[in-house]
Amino acid sequence: MSFKTFIKSLKSSKKAQLAVLIDPDKFNLEVIRLANHSKVACFLLGGSVLEKGTIDSTIRQIKKQSSIPIILFPGDETQLSKNADGLFLPSLLSGRNPDYLIEKHIAMAPLIKKMNLNYLPMAYLLIDGKKKSTTQKVTNTKPLDPKNKTYILNTCLAAQQLGFQLIYLEAGSGAKSGVEPNLIRAVKKESDLPLIVGGGLNSVEKANKAIQAGADLIVVGNALEKNVHLLTELSLCF
Repeated sequence: MSFKTFIKSLKSSKKAQLAVLIDPDKFNLEVIRLANHSKVACFLLGGSVLEKGTIDSTIRQIKKQSSIPIILFPGDETQLSKNADGLFLPSLLSGRNPDYLIEKHIAMAPLIKKMNLNYLPMAYLLIDGKKKSTTQKVTNTKPLDPKNKTYILNTCLAAQQLGFQLIYLEAGSGAKSGVEPNLIRAVKKESDLPLIVGGGLNSVEKANKAIQAGADLIVVGNALEKNVHLLTELSLCF
């Protein structure tokens, strides 16, 4: 499936889909093999900071094993590759660090153009998951308090008005508390944009709650590092 076909299905389908987040530093081929036999719509590839893994080598390894679309979810300009199927271009609207609001994008812009990458601008909102996430540490930003629902809704509304085409509510890898269903439901009601939800989805029960609340794409990553077979269980949700 091409990136454009995947995005079309994400926007038009009434059924939620499943994405697997791949951190090149923690790459596990078994996850890819299981994904081929599970209802995985795409791989999201990237990390807050890469220390040993590389984007290109990880893409090559995935493509040897799978035809599932690989979509970049980059932490910075070093995590781009012309060999990916597409790019979710994130702007961290939950924070006020200019590096992650515009400076990283300026660095990425000529590379995206040169690589001729298909991309979608994505509003990325870090929601407090009751555990300090790597994203929070690296970006030096604070997550949004889920109790401040009005502010979060207005941020999502502003994102839509600014031309973003996706919204990602992220509780952070290994979050103790995922994005609450009532917040997912409220954002889905407020915005027409496809809604991605991730962080803390380490059980079928939690995944089902996110789906029932209105998530269009749920993301699982950290949980598979602890239990790769959770992927098979999660497929039953779709």
